[in-house]
Amino acid sequence: MKKDAVFIYSEDQLNYSFSDTHPFNQKRIILTLDLLKKMQAISDEDIIPPRIATEEELLLAHDVKFIEIVKKASKGELQENVGAIYGIGTEDTPIFPNMHEASALLVGGTLTAVDEVMNDRANYALNLGGGLHHGFHGKASGFCVYNDSSVAIKYLQQKYGARVLYIDTDAHHGDGVQWSFYDDPNVCTLSIHETGRYLFPGTGHITERGNGKGYGTSFNFPIDAFTEDESFLEVYRTSIKVVAEYFQPDVILTQNGADAHYFDPLTHLYGTMAIYNEIPRIAREIAEQYCAGRWIAVGGGGYDIWRVVPRAWAQIWLAMKQLPAPTGPLPADWLSSWQGESPVPLIPTWEDPDPLYEPIPRKKEITEKNAQMLDRALHIIRNENINK
Repeated sequence: MKKDAVFIYSEDQLNYSFSDTHPFNQKRIILTLDLLKKMQAISDEDIIPPRIATEEELLLAHDVKFIEIVKKASKGELQENVGAIYGIGTEDTPIFPNMHEASALLVGGTLTAVDEVMNDRANYALNLGGGLHHGFHGKASGFCVYNDSSVAIKYLQQKYGARVLYIDTDAHHGDGVQWSFYDDPNVCTLSIHETGRYLFPGTGHITERGNGKGYGTSFNFPIDAFTEDESFLEVYRTSIKVVAEYFQPDVILTQNGADAHYFDPLTHLYGTMAIYNEIPRIAREIAEQYCAGRWIAVGGGGYDIWRVVPRAWAQIWLAMKQLPAPTGPLPADWLSSWQGESPVPLIPTWEDPDPLYEPIPRKKEITEKNAQMLDRALHIIRNENINK
């Protein structure tokens, strides 16, 4: 019997761990899953364990030499000066034991999600362990070793002949995925992110539109620092609807970084839970309209793992199950289970405190600037429609 949605998870996904003090902390997956369980929104039957991606599958998006380097790092056999060339052993992406196996499992989780949806066993699939969008063909970057989304998109193309729309709402530009498909007319990448003026990786300009036959299939929407909910959602709603209508995808893959929130320590955006309520619900609507419902979602950034990520990521699953966005208090037993470990007071409700922050003096200017950016970024589509 076909399921509404499947949740890809095993405890082994937590083995992707750089250190106890590194900002990338997969404990956020446990926190999210436990929140869903305690609100009785997920059952054991919904959970499917990930498989480990094969080397042949990793080669869909990565260089063989890079994979060899990661394997050496896994065994503690990599020289520091060699590793740095491949982005391994850096401050962002330090070496940890069994790095290759842990990274390949995250990729395999996304491939498991792909197969569940494309083989018609589920309408939607969620792999919160994925979303490592900064991984490059031959180099690790920004906490990411292997790029599960790039591998999954190549896999979707080769195994299923699919035309893929990749949507990335992480506060950091989805650079690794974009460059993997920059000249491919059958993959469209859409990234909404904080402008790279002050934020890693510094790319994602509206002028990055694709190359060769892929020109016109790369879309970037760099929003200003201190952007708030209304402006973020205007860019999101408009861009995803216009681009989906233009590209006509067979399947949607969304990367769901939860780092555009005001509490996130690594970014400068002023989002609240309101954007995370809406992001997955619009994605599902687009999938239903253009892709017969085929939607695969992965995780991504999100570095306030206690106050933000569980509430934000839970909304993806609730949207997949077509449950309304919850309001009011979080489950009391979830709060009591985790408050002792949390270094900060947990937010006790689905909504954020109001007000969450002091008013932004430049709100009007930021909103207008984002609207102008949106118009320029979509000009290639609107101009093409005018010339038809």
